[in-house]
Amino acid sequence: MRKSLLLASAFCVSAVAQGPEIRLTRVASGLMNPIDLQSARDGSGRLFIVQQGGVIRILRNGALDAAPFLNISSKTRTNGECGLLGLAFPPGFRDSHRFYVNYTNPGCTESVVGRYSVSPNADSADPASEQIILRQAQPFQNHNGGGLAFGPDGFLYIGFGDGGSGGDPRNNGQNAGAWLGKLLRIDTESGASPYAVPRSNPFAGNARFRPEIWALGLRNPWRFSFDRETGDLWLGDVGQNRAEEVDFQSGLSTGGENYGWRLMEGMTCFNPAQNCDRTGLTLPVHEYTRSQGDVSITGGYVYRGARWPSLRGTYVYGDYASGRIWGIRREGPLFNNRLLIDSNLNISTFGEDDAGEIYVTHHGSGEVFAIEAAAAPSFTTRSITNAASFEIGLTPGSASVVFAGGVRLPGVTQAQAIPLPRELAGVRVSVNGRDAPLFAVVNSNGQEQVNFQTPWETESPTASVVVTRDGSASSPVEVGVHTLQPGIFEWNGVEALVVRAADNSLVTPARPLRTGEIVYLYSTGLGPVDANPGTGNAGPSASLARSRTSPSVTIDGADCEVLFAGLAPGFVGIYQVNIRVPASARSGQREMVLSSGGIRSKPVRVTLQ
Repeated sequence: MRKSLLLASAFCVSAVAQGPEIRLTRVASGLMNPIDLQSARDGSGRLFIVQQGGVIRILRNGALDAAPFLNISSKTRTNGECGLLGLAFPPGFRDSHRFYVNYTNPGCTESVVGRYSVSPNADSADPASEQIILRQAQPFQNHNGGGLAFGPDGFLYIGFGDGGSGGDPRNNGQNAGAWLGKLLRIDTESGASPYAVPRSNPFAGNARFRPEIWALGLRNPWRFSFDRETGDLWLGDVGQNRAEEVDFQSGLSTGGENYGWRLMEGMTCFNPAQNCDRTGLTLPVHEYTRSQGDVSITGGYVYRGARWPSLRGTYVYGDYASGRIWGIRREGPLFNNRLLIDSNLNISTFGEDDAGEIYVTHHGSGEVFAIEAAAAPSFTTRSITNAASFEIGLTPGSASVVFAGGVRLPGVTQAQAIPLPRELAGVRVSVNGRDAPLFAVVNSNGQEQVNFQTPWETESPTASVVVTRDGSASSPVEVGVHTLQPGIFEWNGVEALVVRAADNSLVTPARPLRTGEIVYLYSTGLGPVDANPGTGNAGPSASLARSRTSPSVTIDGADCEVLFAGLAPGFVGIYQVNIRVPASARSGQREMVLSSGGIRSKPVRVTLQ
């Protein structure tokens, strides 16, 4: 049962503004149009800062080296969105001494990805060592993309925009035969010349597609990165006139996502007069509109450093024009967005050093800033949810979750006995000043959370929640308190957690429900009960704690006979509902809904024979 309180798969989007949550400390100045910042991850502590005009500088121990690392200013030119745009170091750079750049030619009619070698002086690259990896003609002088990054798989990912102009007049974003408007994936480190196409690429062997394509439907991907802990890919894609978007690809993905451009701009049809079929598209996990001076997204990084625990797991990104910096954190099934700071920077890029600390550049003034935050745990109202439905809010007596940065490094610490403890792994949660019993403190797949029971004594309409780790307390956060907030647990993020009464076996698609059989499900948020066992204690088995409301369950809209509804015997803060599957239920995948006091749960899926 405890496993059901842990992480569910992500499927929806939400946003909330809050700030300032970070501060910016200048670490370098005197640069000329800084546009990318990379670490070689070779243990040297150097930061390599790309200047748009064709020069790469080294920042070391807070000082810029006088001599450039690389100067190819004769091969490119700063002109709007043109110039030296991207830099990437392969995982084996310490031994190979090779790296990659992405630039446009002086006329901005072509993008070039080239490989360079470091000279015997480790702080100087050989400008004559270039090997051309690929070239891409550019029909217009904007939307060149230019980002480069090596993924956890060791392959080089290349971001190209749709070729420019406005509205993607050549429909490159959806053209399977073009590199423009795509994210490419190639193998540059296995010895093939100039590169090899990985056999695992999603369109390898498909004659309709260029085999290098990893993902499509992009307008102008301005900075993408991989979460160094989870392998997830995050990408900022610049919009047309309405919205900027953040795209996401799980580290488990096998590629082939279509992010929608030019069918979609963000989450909306780009041209509603045309057919806008969203079938097969991967919509953004977040968008923001151009209503407050925000006009051009700059993608960033997920913070995995050690200095600022409150920021851990947060994808930090910003807007070039407004200077706002936001953070998105995956919190169960949600991607929660919050404003971190409102700055005056022209944000051209973010970067991270060897240790995972994050930096941001001011394009116009030529400055680099380190991003700093707090040590105490951090979370927002949207981070406090029902443990089954992940609806925002608390229900007295029910299992709940708070997603918070800075509560635990990867791993799980679970309660070992009942009554539940008020502290686990140095973490405490208080609700209106009362310490809550804790089920577990978890960091799984990069997401941190504390699973707890909302004290029975919690009163509506709102409660103040504080999370403390090793004596360091978060700011109090207010959240709504609901008498009823029904939710059904899922065992795999998709299927309802339903158990057969006859043999206590789990119902699965391979072993579906049968009409007429008696089963039970686990839930939250059913409110007051008789024979209340008290906060932190398990539901009684001798004198059942029945729900004081009259919950109902439907499958495919048909009413189930409810045989029992109340606290699950032997569990804390968990309800059990015993039902008989209606004879009218149809075979196949169906929706199950739990209702109490007129409030319906989110539908969950069950499979019937």
